[in-house]
Amino acid sequence: MRSVDLGAGVAAAITDRTGGTSAPPYDGNNLGRCVGDAPAAVAANRAATAAALALDASRVVWMAQVHAARVTVVDSPRPDPVAVTDALVTATPSLALAVLVADCAPVLLADPAARVVAAAHAGRRGLAAAVVPRAVAAMLDGGARPGDVRAFVGPTICGGCYEVPGPLQEEVAARVPGSACTTRRGTPGLDLRSGLIGQLHDAGIDAVDVDPTCPAEHPAYFSYRRDGTTGRFAGYVWLRP
Repeated sequence: MRSVDLGAGVAAAITDRTGGTSAPPYDGNNLGRCVGDAPAAVAANRAATAAALALDASRVVWMAQVHAARVTVVDSPRPDPVAVTDALVTATPSLALAVLVADCAPVLLADPAARVVAAAHAGRRGLAAAVVPRAVAAMLDGGARPGDVRAFVGPTICGGCYEVPGPLQEEVAARVPGSACTTRRGTPGLDLRSGLIGQLHDAGIDAVDVDPTCPAEHPAYFSYRRDGTTGRFAGYVWLRP
C-alpha cells in the first residue's frame, strides 16, 4: 500500500494485494465483494485496510460500479455501496471514498483549498463516457477551482497490454483523442492513462500525478486481463478532520 500526496488536509492511498486473508485466486488483500471471494475474507481485508489507514471502516463509502459515468455526491456514511455509480464526491471530513479496480484506472482528485475530494473508476467505457470530467464538474459545483485541483491516476493497464478490436479503438478514440495506441503485439490498443490525462488537462487541471505501474505486468496487483477470476485493489481519498 502506498500513500498519495494530494495536498495539505487530504489523505489518499492505493492498496495492492500484499497481506490480506483471501485464498487463491483472490490471494491476499482482495477488497472486492462481488468477485466470488468469501464474504468473511473480504470483510476482514476491508477492516484491516481501514485500520492500517487509521480510518473508521464504517465511514468508508463504496460504489456498485457499472463502468458508466454517474457521479454521486455523498455527505454521510452508507451501509451499502452507492448503487450504479462510478464516481463519488464529498466535502465531509473523515468520510473516505473508495474505488475498486483490477486494470481500470483509479482516479483520485482533491482541491485542498476548497476541501472537496473525489474518487472515480475509469475503464474503457468510463473513459469514453467522461466519468472523470463529470466528477471534476461535480467538484466545481461544490466550490473547487480547476487550478487548485490535484489528480492522481493509479495503477492502470498500459497501452502495450490493452488490446481491443479495431472498431472499438476507433469508437473510443473518436470521443477521447489521444487514447488510441498500438500494443506490443502490433495490434490496436487503448492507452487509458493518455486519455485520462488529456481529459484532466482539458478540464483545466495541470497537477496530475500518474503511477506508471501496469497491473497486468505486476504480480503485486490484481489484473482481470491477466487472470480473469481475481480480486480487486482499491484507491481511497478523504479529508482529514
